[in-house]
Amino acid sequence: MPVSFGRRPLLAAIPAASVLATVAQAQADPLKRREATFKIKDFKLESGTVMPEVTIAYETYGTLSPDGRNAVLLTHGYTSGQHMAGRSGANGAEGSWGGLVGPGKAIDTDRLYVVSSNMLGSSFGSTNPSFANPATGKPYGPDFPDITLVDIINAQKALLDGLGVKHLVAVAGPSFGGYQTFQWGVTHPEFMDGLVAVVSAPKGSGGEAAVKSLLDFLAKDPNWNGGRYYDKGGVTGILTEMRVATLKRYGIDEQLAARFPDKDAREAEIKRRAETWSKVFDANSLVVLRKASVRFYAEKDMPKIKAKVLYVLSRTDKLFPPSIAPDVMAKLKAAGVSADYFEIDSDFGHSASGLDAAKWAPRLKTFMAGLEKRS
Repeated sequence: MPVSFGRRPLLAAIPAASVLATVAQAQADPLKRREATFKIKDFKLESGTVMPEVTIAYETYGTLSPDGRNAVLLTHGYTSGQHMAGRSGANGAEGSWGGLVGPGKAIDTDRLYVVSSNMLGSSFGSTNPSFANPATGKPYGPDFPDITLVDIINAQKALLDGLGVKHLVAVAGPSFGGYQTFQWGVTHPEFMDGLVAVVSAPKGSGGEAAVKSLLDFLAKDPNWNGGRYYDKGGVTGILTEMRVATLKRYGIDEQLAARFPDKDAREAEIKRRAETWSKVFDANSLVVLRKASVRFYAEKDMPKIKAKVLYVLSRTDKLFPPSIAPDVMAKLKAAGVSADYFEIDSDFGHSASGLDAAKWAPRLKTFMAGLEKRS
């Protein structure tokens, strides 16, 4: 049966919020994986806008210690979700960081309680533009309020407070998850011992031109209608086209080469994956999260970071190439941050952190062990 958590104190930024979490028990497994949703009433955004209700979907692995101080928060990428370990869904899909999270692994769920949260604005169960706007009863669509990285992590902070987490051993995540990791470090610097930012950077890129480019691309779909496409059949066609391009930029050709040596067969598999994704991810979510990402700028607040940092890039990543590492590391050092750098020697580009987990798991395990000694 579902378990309901009662009201607990939330962060000072949203004192009026009340919280309800309902937990769905997953079939018993060594990870002790749970899927859950968490509701926040009257969630105040950085802009001052108050959202009447926000739902955050998440998974947990392991068991929270009585003192609430053995937790790790996992943060996910732009177009992915909170399923980062174990198997989920009808097809038993493995989590994207399955090689790193679990009993005896780098993030050891025998000792650590791991929370993996779907971002506010994302399409895997958290409140996003496809949700009904309480003011109209219709999907928010393009009327979904602008959110920031601070809003995203404040929703996560409310979640952690509601679960009884008092302190984090670490925040860790790839890509957009790395953005969240850095934002945690500057917004709630006393709340964690470590930050693991992977295939990412401490500031966004592209500016408003990147948002306009995305909107112009989505508008090519005949059903777009300014983002009001929910009763017009959706925009899966343009999303599939976009997803194919994204997967290729992430290194999908290299990932599938061994299984699909024939180019045509490989292209068909890439398209199949893209079509599957386009049926579940909302186009307006892409816009909302793109806006948040281009405005992200934790770099200016680096001196606030008190946690130890492990910064990890992939040798073949085209989005966050290793060439950016010297500048990031120099700025962390100048800010007085204790930071180490590791480069994954992988052919899998932006997806290396999960697909080539074995190549950096020992370094992560050493980093995590050092943090646990501090906690």
